[in-house]
Amino acid sequence: MSAAAVKSQGVWSLAWKRLKADRVGMVCLWIVAAFMVLVVLAATGLVAGNWQKEIAVPNAPPHLVGARAAEALGAIESPKGPNADLSDVDPLAPRYAEWAEAAKKYQTEDIQRAETLPLGADRFGRDILQKVLKGAEVSIVVGLLAALVATVIGTLLGAVSGFFGGKIGDALEWVYNVFTAIPSILLIFAFAVIFGRGVLSVVLILGLTGWTGIYRLVRAEFMKHRQREYVRSAEAIGASSASRMFKHILPNVSHVALVQLSLHVVSFIKSEVILSYLGLGVSVDQVSWGTMLSEAQSELILGYWWQLAAVTFTMALFVTAFALFTDALRDALDPKLRGLE
Repeated sequence: MSAAAVKSQGVWSLAWKRLKADRVGMVCLWIVAAFMVLVVLAATGLVAGNWQKEIAVPNAPPHLVGARAAEALGAIESPKGPNADLSDVDPLAPRYAEWAEAAKKYQTEDIQRAETLPLGADRFGRDILQKVLKGAEVSIVVGLLAALVATVIGTLLGAVSGFFGGKIGDALEWVYNVFTAIPSILLIFAFAVIFGRGVLSVVLILGLTGWTGIYRLVRAEFMKHRQREYVRSAEAIGASSASRMFKHILPNVSHVALVQLSLHVVSFIKSEVILSYLGLGVSVDQVSWGTMLSEAQSELILGYWWQLAAVTFTMALFVTAFALFTDALRDALDPKLRGLE
């Protein structure tokens, strides 16, 4: 009875059992799952659907800071008016109040802007909390899709090169050496010039430049497994090359590709942030963690630190949780631990 129960447990059930025993890994899994739910809600518009709406005064502070601190920093206009001290610099300053009164005649809606928000507002008065959630959608989706593209390319090329070898392996090794000989940052910039800006462009840029590490690991695993007895037995009974590659060898090396996929998600989120920070990432009508960091640079000089703090904390929380979950997943999928159950 016990032997039958042990036999019924597969690779994935044993891996899930080990993962559940890791408390840190399970906590990180719940954090990552919560972010994924927020991404889905943001994509459907149920969350952060009005992130572009200007609902507060420019640079409105968080509730924790309060309106008085904001007035001291200059985020909220003082009762004297914003142009009280500009008459000696701007000759048109005395006319600003008159023009403002004239504009009120044509104003059809009385817009009341908030003086504080939960996480503050940016220089246009947009809610930073909604921007962080919408930026999480873009950055996480880019990281996941780009990692998936890189994993598929690296796994396929590594499987073909490691299984067949010979001239096919030499040709793929030449392609691999060309990509690795060019500094990665220069390669990314070159693809950025070709594809331009946008979410799809960033996914293609990162996916087409990040497959080399996965290729090297998968190729080594296929070279090791192609000579093993179970592959030889499959060949003896007439299994095709594709069947031996993807039905017999790939399930036994899938843990390598899966772990590399999760590792590349973290790496590509960081890369997207850098590209957007440099103006090579998502388009100007979208928001991501990288574009928020770029905006926060100029705001920080004026003392408005809340956008930088919000996006830094959120990004650090997700990246740290995903990295720790990746470590736990790698330990759970380690074939060396399967015999210890």
